Amino acid sequence: MSVATISKKSRWVALSPVVLALAVAVAGCSKDEPASTAAPAAAPAAVAAPPAPAVSAQVQAMGADELRAAANKALAENRIYAPGGDNAMEYYLALRDKLPSDPAVASALTDLMPYTLIATEQSIGRDDFVEAQRLSGLLEKADPKAPALPRLKQSIAAAQLAVTARAETAKTKEVTDAEAKVLETKRLAQQAEQQRVAAEALATQQQQDAARKAEADRVAAAQREAAAAAQREAAARTATTTPATPAAAARPAANALKVVSSPSPRYPPEALRAGTSGEVLVEITVGTDGSVTNARVVRATPARVFDREALNAVRRWKFEPIDAPTTTRRTLAFNPG
Repeated sequence: MSVATISKKSRWVALSPVVLALAVAVAGCSKDEPASTAAPAAAPAAVAAPPAPAVSAQVQAMGADELRAAANKALAENRIYAPGGDNAMEYYLALRDKLPSDPAVASALTDLMPYTLIATEQSIGRDDFVEAQRLSGLLEKADPKAPALPRLKQSIAAAQLAVTARAETAKTKEVTDAEAKVLETKRLAQQAEQQRVAAEALATQQQQDAARKAEADRVAAAQREAAAAAQREAAARTATTTPATPAAAARPAANALKVVSSPSPRYPPEALRAGTSGEVLVEITVGTDGSVTNARVVRATPARVFDREALNAVRRWKFEPIDAPTTTRRTLAFNPG
């Protein structure tokens, strides 16, 4: 290989004729590498294993001429620092171990180091720490005192810590999201239960309101019926009022009737259980023998609750004999207490 000798002072500036041919491709260096060099870390959160030796054992076992030929071919194919075990940097490093005084080899390594440095930084940037450590190992073997080495090692360590921290943050967020989902599910269940209880309470309230309205309507209807009955009774009394005849005047007045027996009416069981009270105004006709010959309900409050029992009771009543049949009215009260 023909490599120009470059002074120690200008090594990091000037490039050998062979390497100059590669300078045009430096911007696309990472694109021209074999796919294995750009493989992303399979598990970014995990700390990479210690790097393998900078130069593979297979390369170290090659002879000087074989290494020189392999290095020329690698440069021609743009394999400056990758793939591992088949790149110009490893071939030159192994050749330098065999020919430590060869200035062409030293110059070639000096020329290739900037590209390896850039590739190392790119590997760190994409969290490919295994590749970054391999490349930094090449740099360290080429020049253990290279000024960029401490920075590169610190960058690798810091990037590994950052990736681990991101992984922990993601894990914490996942746990937090799961807990938030559980809390949200619990909140929705509690909200649904509260709405169910509220709906039941509302339905009960509506039923109670409907029952109270029905009772109020029933009482109002009974009162209207009683008022109508009273009006009919008053009208009937007005219509039947006639001048008293001598015979009528001789008859005893209704308030002159003397009760011999007046059994109390039976309390309807349904009304007794319900605690319902009321009264019934009945009109009865008493025969000359003192028995009740006719009876009818004039007014009842509430209507049709105590009517039957009131009529059954007054039909059994007995009065002292009178000269002529007499019609009168009596009020029967029903009180469960």
